[in-house]
Amino acid sequence: MRMITFFVIGLTVHVVFFISIFDIYFTSPLVHGMTPHSTPLEPPASRLVLVVADGLRADSLFTLLPNGSSRTPYLRSIIEDKGTWGVSHTRVPTESRPGHVALIAGFYEDVSAVAKGWKENPVEFDSVFNESRHTWCWGSPDILPMFAKGASGDHVYTHTYPAVEEDFASTDASKLDSWVFTQVKSFFKSAQSNSTLKASLWEDKNVFFLHLLGIDTNGHAHRPMSQEYLDNIGLVDAGVAEVVSIIEDFFDNDGRTAYVFTSDHGMTNWGSHGAGHPSETLTPLVAWGAGVQKAKGVTEPQPYNDGFLQDWKLEHLRRVDVSQADIAPLMASLVGVPIPVNSVGVLPLLYLNNSERFMAESMYTNAIQVLEQFKMKMMQKKETTLSFLFTPYQLLTESKQAEFTQKARILIQLEKYEDAISLCQSLISRSLEGLVYYHTYDRFFLGCSVVLGFVGWTSYVVLVILKTHASLNRHPNLTKQIPGRNLARLCTCVAVVITLFLLIQRSPITYYIYCLLPIPVWYSVLKESGTLRDLIQTAPSLPLWKCLGYFVLVAFGIELLVVSFFHRAMLTVGLAALSLWPFLSGLFGKAKSRSLSWLVGCLCLAAFPLMPVVGREPNIHLVTCAGLLALFTSACYLWSSRRRTPLHLGDRPQFVIQMLLVAVCAYVPSFTHSSLQQKQGLPLLNQIISWSTLASSIFVPLLSSTRLFHRLLSIFLSLTSTYLLLSTGSEALFPPVLSWLMFVWINIEQEALLAQGMSGRQELSTIDFSANIDITKIRQLKLDDIRRSYFFVFFIITAFFGTGNIASINSFDPASVYCFLTVFNPFIMGGLMMWKVIIPFIIVMCTFETIQVATQLSSRSLFLIVLVISDLMALHFFFMVQDYGSWLDIGTSFSLPLRHCEHTAAGYNVIYSRGHTHTQKSTRHTVLH
Repeated sequence: MRMITFFVIGLTVHVVFFISIFDIYFTSPLVHGMTPHSTPLEPPASRLVLVVADGLRADSLFTLLPNGSSRTPYLRSIIEDKGTWGVSHTRVPTESRPGHVALIAGFYEDVSAVAKGWKENPVEFDSVFNESRHTWCWGSPDILPMFAKGASGDHVYTHTYPAVEEDFASTDASKLDSWVFTQVKSFFKSAQSNSTLKASLWEDKNVFFLHLLGIDTNGHAHRPMSQEYLDNIGLVDAGVAEVVSIIEDFFDNDGRTAYVFTSDHGMTNWGSHGAGHPSETLTPLVAWGAGVQKAKGVTEPQPYNDGFLQDWKLEHLRRVDVSQADIAPLMASLVGVPIPVNSVGVLPLLYLNNSERFMAESMYTNAIQVLEQFKMKMMQKKETTLSFLFTPYQLLTESKQAEFTQKARILIQLEKYEDAISLCQSLISRSLEGLVYYHTYDRFFLGCSVVLGFVGWTSYVVLVILKTHASLNRHPNLTKQIPGRNLARLCTCVAVVITLFLLIQRSPITYYIYCLLPIPVWYSVLKESGTLRDLIQTAPSLPLWKCLGYFVLVAFGIELLVVSFFHRAMLTVGLAALSLWPFLSGLFGKAKSRSLSWLVGCLCLAAFPLMPVVGREPNIHLVTCAGLLALFTSACYLWSSRRRTPLHLGDRPQFVIQMLLVAVCAYVPSFTHSSLQQKQGLPLLNQIISWSTLASSIFVPLLSSTRLFHRLLSIFLSLTSTYLLLSTGSEALFPPVLSWLMFVWINIEQEALLAQGMSGRQELSTIDFSANIDITKIRQLKLDDIRRSYFFVFFIITAFFGTGNIASINSFDPASVYCFLTVFNPFIMGGLMMWKVIIPFIIVMCTFETIQVATQLSSRSLFLIVLVISDLMALHFFFMVQDYGSWLDIGTSFSLPLRHCEHTAAGYNVIYSRGHTHTQKSTRHTVLH
């Protein structure tokens, strides 16, 4: 098979495998076509005020000052007298958009939104705003438009400030919240003289939404423990008190206004969010006003063992925790609008101050609303499954559904409200479990199809390696293969049967791809079965114990790499093991200095996975040190190689300029962060230097000499300059240390070739990338090439995870991009952070290409071995990760002493008792050291 054809087919298989992850684990949980349901009784409130303090942690609101006073006196007085409070448990990803969707729509963000725009809805969904008569919103242009666009009609009115105001370098980010409060006050003042607006405001089922972004912005810019962050909380408290007073005065203190104060997510101590750390998932919830239970004192211990009640001095007041999605049915019940049809929240009854009948009717409405989703999900799956293959959810069959609803209705009519509530909670629990059951109905079937295809592809690649790049004994009389026609007919029949089966079931088009792809792949494998017989015939002449040892080591190595996805410290173990390679292989006796350099380089690099991830402990001075280290190592190399590989006259100015640019870039982050701390904004000169460096780093290495080490040095200097600008601490030292180890690896591989008795070895100093490759010197694969390929894969994983965790959103510090921009722009910021992650990857790639040239091996053969190792890792990882939560939970928790009740997207069991809702975690929560 030609290389291009092979590459296209391989790319197709891997693209299908990648897309299948989304079909198997990340399909939309939403269903449509349900009828909205609302409680038939008069609601306690005519209007609802929702205040969301973006990025506010629960402990930041509830913790008292050292002198015993509160930084939020108004909300504290509400907690102690007029309202009910608790902790709202968010779910991964702890970002603003999914947090607000959970609060207002009652479901956790549709995961297909990962690839969608920030401000637009990836799917249509219902919300409290959509069900209201009128909704007025004030706040961020990143949040409000998505609810206005998703609403039916034109009854959602948004008032936003310009996006440019969301500046992390702002002298005072709390002005964003002040803007919201000022606009709300002006709005009600203008309504006094606008009869039309006033009449609309006095109607029932109205919602007022205040989105306060200042706390989040100050947290990113200054950290949650900063005075700016804490002062912003005090400003919000004062603003809420003033707004409440204005609203009560406008409506003549009619007692028909309900208030809900909460947050969409918290924030880590290092100023980021997105993962599942308790500081991100625990947010405050305070409700008061019409229909809300007033503060209730308790004398007995409460069912919370996290120690917060004592820390916050609130053990004498009843605490009512909820899941974030529970707030949507709470708001709908208070104001009398239908619960959003996609909501999976459970009404927290302990927040309600109403009759038992109202609570029972509200819980019944909640149960019917969730049951409607279950019915629609079941019907959809039943329509696309053959009747004799369909397995219904046994705990909630159609007969049991009718039994639940009829019995609940009868209990309400008999005024047995507590029994009715308990029964409805049980129905909700079963409906939610049934939703998960039908949502994952085809998961095993699809997983088997994809794995079968991928195993076939990996087997085919192995056979190609053995056939074209290994020295096997060919036995023509023994290589008779399965007759091509019979095999083709068999595969065609299987494909027709599968197609008809999927056609009858009206399966999506992607199902055809996953189920039919294994057929041509395994057809190719069976056609190459003669190669396997050649291997068997050659086996007696091979060093079997050495082969077995290699494969056992690679198997353990692959296991170590997969485990490192969950525990970064395993990379340290791997690097420590790799450091012993020259000593165990006998290279130390022939190249002592290089072996010792390899040992030191591996051990130095092994320290990085043990350090806190990027952004935990920023230290700009280390960025400057990293720049000096890069300059020192570059100067040492140029000085030591001046005789072996003297610089061309045209290269000297380029290297001088590149080294000067590294020196400048080592200083720019320090100057930028100093300017931001003094609230002087981002200096324009620094911004110009940063963007110019980024743009030039792509093409400047192409202008350098094509001599091996001169080209590598130019690439290193260009990438280091950009990396320094994107660094905030110890991670800036990573590229210089990695590059040092890669330099040693290139040299020690030459010694390994010499030890193997390779003739015609080319000196590294004479290698030129522009020279034509002598095909006659290209050799066949040897066992040691498996080791080289594994080293490459290991260093690629180390390059990705060495200083952080690409799978965890909160591993990245927004301060990393402050040299480039400070105004919030998720796409540009995300792109810069991804480039920062890719830079070490490029360094390793260039090194491996150099080793391939130096060891006189075809790039195709090494590529195939790397492909096999990577595919085996992917398969192993696929089997280890069994649910959606585990995908999101990789690296989202950390080895910190936690007393908190942790809630992540990995799943939960809801345990309902009479009048109480508790959330119990039931997941494997990975720990990232």
